[in-house]
Amino acid sequence: MKKSLDEHAARFDELAGEYDDDTSDEYRACANLVVEHAAPEVDDTESPEPPRARTRSARGDVVLDLATGTGAIALALSPDAARVVGRDISEGMLEEAKRKADEKGLENVDFDYGTFREPNYDGDVDIVTSNFALHHLSDEEKREAIDVIAALEPRRFVLGDVMFFGEPDPDEPFYSPEVDDPATVGTLADAFTDAGFSLTAVERVHDQVGVLVAERPPTEAEEGVESTDR
Repeated sequence: MKKSLDEHAARFDELAGEYDDDTSDEYRACANLVVEHAAPEVDDTESPEPPRARTRSARGDVVLDLATGTGAIALALSPDAARVVGRDISEGMLEEAKRKADEKGLENVDFDYGTFREPNYDGDVDIVTSNFALHHLSDEEKREAIDVIAALEPRRFVLGDVMFFGEPDPDEPFYSPEVDDPATVGTLADAFTDAGFSLTAVERVHDQVGVLVAERPPTEAEEGVESTDR
């Protein structure tokens, strides 16, 4: 990490009030794809698909949104989730997220301080999301974060971020080299695989921006529940 957590938090505190109006087309496209891939599915008991493919129950998913910012992803997913937990290091961003949740009258969204490697959450998690934040960590720190997330045993992790699909272009960086440290898609894929995930989708938004969807195989206990439900 090229800046400390406190430095990053202070930087985003300053941006919080204008952040939603100052995002790029690529950022918004990335956020939309994260929501699309992460959206909890409504359980259909008449579906011929096995229960894990349908999800556990209608509005039964718990979503953990890391580096939630002003809550764009968390708030978009809340109508179809049992609960959405948003975590961020910026108090300014969290205040904006809470304000928007209050305006919408949402009661199933919880925003609080947390980091990738210390999410400040130990409950059940079905889906983990993050958009445009993991690139602040070094490659080794990204691996540590993905390992921490894997230990929460979500079935899916949807990551939208600055990432390299080819060689970085130093003349036209989509990121700020003084504060950001993006990884290649291959590096991220290896980190997911080593943590027990399988990469199931790769969405290229820009040569330096994309969305990765990682799925975790069901545990023996989950497979046992599915077999009894069939």
